[in-house]
Amino acid sequence: MDHQPPPFFKRGPAPLALLSFYVALSVALLVVDARLQTLEVLRQALSMFTHPVQHLAQMPAQFLDNAGNYFVSVSRLQDENAQLKRARLDNVATLLRTQHLEVENQRLRNLLGVKERQQASGQLAQILYSARDPYSRRIVIDKGQQDKVVSGQPVIDDAGIVGQVTRVFPFVAEVTLITDKEQAVPVQIVRTGLRSVVFGLGNGQLELRFLPANADVKDGDVLVTSGLDGIFLPGFPVARVVHIERDTSYSFARIFCMPLAGVENFSEVMILDPRPAVVLPEQLVREAAGREARSPVRSGQAKKKRLKKD
Repeated sequence: MDHQPPPFFKRGPAPLALLSFYVALSVALLVVDARLQTLEVLRQALSMFTHPVQHLAQMPAQFLDNAGNYFVSVSRLQDENAQLKRARLDNVATLLRTQHLEVENQRLRNLLGVKERQQASGQLAQILYSARDPYSRRIVIDKGQQDKVVSGQPVIDDAGIVGQVTRVFPFVAEVTLITDKEQAVPVQIVRTGLRSVVFGLGNGQLELRFLPANADVKDGDVLVTSGLDGIFLPGFPVARVVHIERDTSYSFARIFCMPLAGVENFSEVMILDPRPAVVLPEQLVREAAGREARSPVRSGQAKKKRLKKD
């Protein structure tokens, strides 16, 4: 009987076929995840296992950082304490007048029946690291689902708006900075009250768009949140106008701004609580329902449904 020796190496599919298969599978997974967000649960599950590893990898650098800061912190804190004491004494008169004005403002609001402004509250978070994507402006903070952080919450520092929470994991969350290309914030110019939308450019700057070329905007104008998006409370500083390009051949002016907050500098931020949903009065809801019922499109659809039933 003829026995052939076994092959030395077991041959499988061709390398080119394997490469084509894995490339097609990767592209399909990317498209499905971008469209349907089907891998979000898997991503969160993996983050639970990778979070301790990332924490351990960062421990040596944090230890060296803390050791270096310890030796210079005492004298710096003493200087800051002395400066704060002097500033408190210098500003005590202004503070007392401000408290008086707040009480008077509240009394006038009660007399006029004006709704009280929403109070800002939140929790402090520390920036762990920046996102690895070089084409985006995102940071990762040490608060997540365990701390009741949800997507959409505004993030601020002591100077103004930093960004917005866009992705939440069990122990950490990802914040998209206002300088990212996909971020937009409704704003209002303090000097004129003009409303518009500011967009990130991805290079550390912002652009104020949808304003005509003859709009009353000047270098140095301060932009604050208008609050029209239902996410950011009104009145938070956002940016300052630094350069304006007016061209009569275009309908809109190009207005460049610099963020007021330290979006690339500091290590602590505050996550503001979500704004409560606006509850419409029952009368407005009934009027809206009546207008919808009286609309010609709705009435035509109702007639078609009745004819089909008959």
